[in-house]
Amino acid sequence: MNPPPYADLHSHTTASDGEYSPLELVLAAKDAGISALGVTDHDTLNGLEQALEAGKRHNIQVVPGVEVSVRFKRPLFTGTLHLLCYFTENLLKDPGFRQSFSQALGQGRGPSLVMERVHEINRCFGPKGNTPLLEKDLTMEEIHRLSANASRRHFALALTHNHGIKDPDRVNHIIGNKSPAYLPSGIDLDTVKPFIQGFPMLAVLAHPAAGSFPGKGHYKEVLPPLEIVEQLLPEFLDSGVQGLEINYPGHIPDHRKVLTAWANKHGLVATGGSDCHDAMDRPMGVEGISENAFHRFMAKIPPFDA
Repeated sequence: MNPPPYADLHSHTTASDGEYSPLELVLAAKDAGISALGVTDHDTLNGLEQALEAGKRHNIQVVPGVEVSVRFKRPLFTGTLHLLCYFTENLLKDPGFRQSFSQALGQGRGPSLVMERVHEINRCFGPKGNTPLLEKDLTMEEIHRLSANASRRHFALALTHNHGIKDPDRVNHIIGNKSPAYLPSGIDLDTVKPFIQGFPMLAVLAHPAAGSFPGKGHYKEVLPPLEIVEQLLPEFLDSGVQGLEINYPGHIPDHRKVLTAWANKHGLVATGGSDCHDAMDRPMGVEGISENAFHRFMAKIPPFDA
């Protein structure tokens, strides 16, 4: 059995979609023999303070971070890619950083995303849209009446019951992933760019090759193939990305060689992590980096004096 990595830099808690509380995640890292843990919930800073406190109590070095969903809507690719953004505990304590970053992250999920999706549906299919299929505009109110946490199902119900769209194929044409109105979750790269460049943080492109994983499993992300990521890489570099997640459960050896070549070419720090969500399907410590690689990683995170 292989020894555990020194550091696992990609993990999730109940603050987003993980099954461990922040304390339980730290204890899972300790049980797995991990010395340093990156806590990187999706699009939220909640849970980091609890994880940092638990790390101090249980002698685990917790690196605060967040996995930012970055959306694209282009002929090349419509969907979401992820950035792992790491920073110091001092920066996390800064009220200006917390408020501005949390507000930006909130635009990519919840009510803000629902509002943008309603706007796109009306722009494309409303009575004054490019392809008018609705006799009246869809409204936020009719979606909110169905759920405070709206999903695609609630959009379908509104279209069926309020707008008389009974044909499932037509409903899917309006709200499906291939619809011209489809808007993926996340924020635009132009929105996250000022934070990467304006605050002392280290931005890492997460699991770049997971979309090309040849097999089945929980690590085959709903992401574009590596060839598409390569075409988008210059935009990430221009935004200030300085790292690349290479050691990842969904990266086969051939892809790791490609990613290592990218890192060497562009001077990017190599990182790795398990993408831990739970004890069974995405467990702790199955991937990570060595102690020497961890020190190189930490040297890339700029300090912040509160």
